Amino acid sequence: MPELPEVEAARRAIEENCVGKKITKAIVADDSKVIDGVSRADFEASLLGKTIVAAHRKGKNMWLQLDSPPFPSFQFGMAGAVYIKGVAVTKYKRSAVKDTDEWPSKYSKVFVQLDDGLEFSFTDKRRFARVRLLEDPTSVPPISELGPDALLEPMTVDELLASLSKKKISIKALLLDQSFISGIGNWVADEVLYQARIHPEQSSATLSKECVGALHKSIKEVIEYAVQVDAASTHFPCEWLFHFRWGKRPGKINGKKINFITVGGRTSAFVPELQKLTGNQAAKAGSKRTNKSIDDVDEEASDEEVKGTTKSKKGRKPGGQAKRSAVKRKSKDSDDEDNDNDDSADDVDHEDSDDDADEDRKNKTRKVTTSKQSKAGTTSKKKVQTSQNSKPKKRAK
Repeated sequence: MPELPEVEAARRAIEENCVGKKITKAIVADDSKVIDGVSRADFEASLLGKTIVAAHRKGKNMWLQLDSPPFPSFQFGMAGAVYIKGVAVTKYKRSAVKDTDEWPSKYSKVFVQLDDGLEFSFTDKRRFARVRLLEDPTSVPPISELGPDALLEPMTVDELLASLSKKKISIKALLLDQSFISGIGNWVADEVLYQARIHPEQSSATLSKECVGALHKSIKEVIEYAVQVDAASTHFPCEWLFHFRWGKRPGKINGKKINFITVGGRTSAFVPELQKLTGNQAAKAGSKRTNKSIDDVDEEASDEEVKGTTKSKKGRKPGGQAKRSAVKRKSKDSDDEDNDNDDSADDVDHEDSDDDADEDRKNKTRKVTTSKQSKAGTTSKKKVQTSQNSKPKKRAK
């Protein structure tokens, strides 16, 4: 998010409202994380006085062709967006700027005023976007490394079948690989796989010709429809998985349960009842389920044995049961608190969770390291004190 349909909507908005107009003012943010490889002053100077000739897109990247190079290139990342003052541009999920917010937004990275007074801005609240100034955006990464555009350069069914037959990775991970097909992101991949009734973990090389045909059809239909409505999700068909995939907990679509798993490092929504593994993968999955069932039965039997042994023991302290009850009550209260927290996060976007996970792991690692160092320090002090106490005292002469 944003993906091909959202970036194409931004490109069309620029093309329809800004092409043929001269840039009279430019303000570039002092943010070296987003503004990549060029100073703020040089970027602004390169835009002033230039006329916008065209707006181009490949995959999830857009660039503006000016009457002379260099050209500004925008890699939208997770929250990049184009806003044109007074013009309705698609506001996708987690859109950073509201109509009532200040203008230009505090999240603006590139602000431009045109000779007719029209103003537009590229914003990025999350700072995962990259804005560059390039002589030829198509000749250098990331655009030069992209595979065929899912909308502009679609593969034929036979080409897709031949390409998939050489890939042993999961189909979901492959669809997210921008060097294979550019423009498909997490929500589009989940949608096309749901509509094609393909499990996201299914190995690409094992897909039948019928499955590949269904996948080819769903990619074409989902991309073209989303682009046709300018990526306005409120206009997406009500039976699309898109409308049901954003909750933290598994929901339902047409009465069928939605599950979430991690595939290719991304949270993936799918419907197990409709999207099933096939071939050897299905057999392996069935074997795992059988083994798990046996393990569960064994655990239940062990629990019964433990309970029986516990009942037969005597001489237990009177306070033991009370302590266990207190622990159980505390555990239940904690579970209730966790459930309350889960309820408040039902609308969390899983893509956001995936990107924050690394930082969470780093913080946990820091806490564990600090805790270990603290314990080591305490132990060391205790050893020193013990050593000092154990030294024999000198006898008085």
